[in-house]
This record gives sequence, C-alpha cells and structure tokens, in this order.
Amino acid sequence: MKKLIALACLGVAFTVSAPAFAGAQQEKMKGCNKEAKGMKGEERKAFMGKCLKKDYVLKGEAAPAAKAEAKATASAAAPAAGPAKQQDKMKSCNADAKAKALTGDERKKFMSSCLKG
Repeated sequence: MKKLIALACLGVAFTVSAPAFAGAQQEKMKGCNKEAKGMKGEERKAFMGKCLKKDYVLKGEAAPAAKAEAKATASAAAPAAGPAKQQDKMKSCNADAKAKALTGDERKKFMSSCLKG
C-alpha cells in the first residue's frame, strides 16, 4: 500500500513538473530549427544533433545572454542603494510623526505624504 501511494505521488510530481522541462527543450528546438533553415538531409540531421546538445549555444542567444549578464551585474549595486534610501526616508518620517505625536488616521496620512515626497 505504501509503495502504491509513493508511486502515485511520484506520478503527480512528474506530471506537474514535466511541462517546465519541456518548455526549455521546445524553445531550444525552435531556435535550432531557425538556424537549420536551408539545410537538408544529412547536413540538417547532423546539425540538429549537435544543436540540441546542452553545451551548444544558439546564435541568437549569445548576444542577449551577454547583455542580460551585464545588466544583472550593473543592477546588483543599484537595488542596494534604493532600499537603503527608502529605509532612511522611513526612519526620518517615523521620527517626524513621533515628534508631532501623531496617531491613527492622522499618522497614516502623514506617513503617506511624507514617504511620497
């Protein structure tokens, strides 16, 4: 009985995760088909075999991958400044609201306007 339950759970997990794995392979297949345009017979078969391997990089993906990598490294420093700036703003607005002894709706309105401006 335990084996049957484990097998059922495994089947469900495989069924749910299969489309995720298929998506990447389908995209690679589409890219390989674009690159193989004009090839016929054995030439196409050999190219498709080489193209569908994991280590092959599609011609159209080489440039976007480099751009994405550069963008990721450039934006790695930017988010650190954003939250720190917002955090500092929050601290100063809280201090101002506390100094004015604001509570309830008055505090909410004040905080909202303070954080926007």
